[in-house]
Amino acid sequence: MAPTQGLLRPHDKNEKFGTKTRLPDTYNPLYSYRLPRGETKQYLQQYGDMYFLRLAKLKPVVEKIAEADWEDFEIAGEHAQRVDRVLDVRQGQLCWVVGTVYLDMALKPNILEDISREHWIAGPPPRKSYFSQDGETQIMLEDESGRLRLSGAMLKNTLLVTGVIIAVLGTENANGDFDVLDIHIPELPRQPNRGERDEEEDEESKMDLDNQPRKKIALVSGLNISGTSADTLQLSLLSEFLLGESLDTIDQESSAQITRLVIAGNSIAADAIISNASNQQSDKATSTHHANKKYGYDASSYNPIPTQLLDAFLSELLPTVPITIMSGEQDPANTSLPQQPIHPAIFPHSRAYSSTTTITSLDTIPTSNTQPGWFDSVTNPWDGDISGWRFMGNSGQPVDDILKYVDLGGPDGSGADGRLEVMESMLRWRCGAPTAPDTLHCYPFQERDQFVIDACPHVFFVGNQPRFDTAVIDGPGGQTVRLVAVPSFSVTGELVLVDAETLEVEVVRFDVDDG
Repeated sequence: MAPTQGLLRPHDKNEKFGTKTRLPDTYNPLYSYRLPRGETKQYLQQYGDMYFLRLAKLKPVVEKIAEADWEDFEIAGEHAQRVDRVLDVRQGQLCWVVGTVYLDMALKPNILEDISREHWIAGPPPRKSYFSQDGETQIMLEDESGRLRLSGAMLKNTLLVTGVIIAVLGTENANGDFDVLDIHIPELPRQPNRGERDEEEDEESKMDLDNQPRKKIALVSGLNISGTSADTLQLSLLSEFLLGESLDTIDQESSAQITRLVIAGNSIAADAIISNASNQQSDKATSTHHANKKYGYDASSYNPIPTQLLDAFLSELLPTVPITIMSGEQDPANTSLPQQPIHPAIFPHSRAYSSTTTITSLDTIPTSNTQPGWFDSVTNPWDGDISGWRFMGNSGQPVDDILKYVDLGGPDGSGADGRLEVMESMLRWRCGAPTAPDTLHCYPFQERDQFVIDACPHVFFVGNQPRFDTAVIDGPGGQTVRLVAVPSFSVTGELVLVDAETLEVEVVRFDVDDG
């Protein structure tokens, strides 16, 4: 057999093995979604203020776009006029107005009905979709003055959900509905230049950027560690690849180019909690099970193995590759958005690589001057600069909730084919979670809506998607954004690599042959 570069080849005693060195890279996270702690964090305020804050922030942006396009618009000699409030619209008048979209859907959950029925019947299971072919969907436009019902064929061709700020052009008909002729949205905000926040990067390093080897940023989500032998084997393959301990020389060089690993939520499996039924094997076991329950917490139902395996997996990687881990829907963190970082107590071994500020002062929100650690537990959503590019992403909840409002198809009914369209719309709406707080649990912000996107990212990723997908979109101001739908690793076994220079994307798949 002729010598090859693979693993199965004769041993050459004169062969010398070189060492692979992982290149350093710049990492400058933002703390846009960190919430205050202690007495300053409370849920006594109303959620309605979020919509007014969002409207006040984005209304001038939409008005500027609409005024530039509709300034000379006329029908039958009548010029379109701007109306300040939705209730100032007059029947037969050609005008345009800005407001917040609200979708009234028959299947959408109603909190008032839930409260009135909670003492009589059990709560219904969460719906997979609010959209129904038989049910009527009414699209409203509201502001601080009131609501205006929208109609027209234009609405059927435009993706709209509750919480989006838009400008509509049209006239009010005899039924009191506003016939929409055209729609404008905020569009993409300003995009920062690459390395704009990396003040410590000197000119010499920028000059030598072209001479450096290629760097890659790894994105993964949905590890779903449950403690079974199946996911342990898959994680071992991923770990060996990231550490450069597997495959041939070419693949080891590729893994050495990875400068950071970003885990986009759902690192712990949803079924990590031991079911109560499994503990009730006998009457004696049942009595013991109830005896261990105190203050509504059942100590016997807690399974520590998944978190221990996650900590062991991360601590094995951390000596050689920096990690950013986001909280997800299934992870041990608060359920409402923005989800706060997973507590360092979950990572007794990995937290040694985190920032000292995170460990010693959990009540303090880090600032831009805080030096991030090699291991960074962050919020969901999250944004920050990696290799000078602005990254922004979430663990999937905003996209999954938006898909409940619309019917975008997909081979399995999950809307997989329309998820990039939803991601693009979120950026053009300038809102990272438009359906919050209507159907997506979130914190009731009072000073500013933190889900409003102030800066356009270069890479926008969403974790825990049914399959991998990517696209590049352009903005009116020369913005270019790489969209990446990161699949669930436990289902697809796929790791996404983003080129740090070109932002091109490639996928590495880990599969186990079961024979």
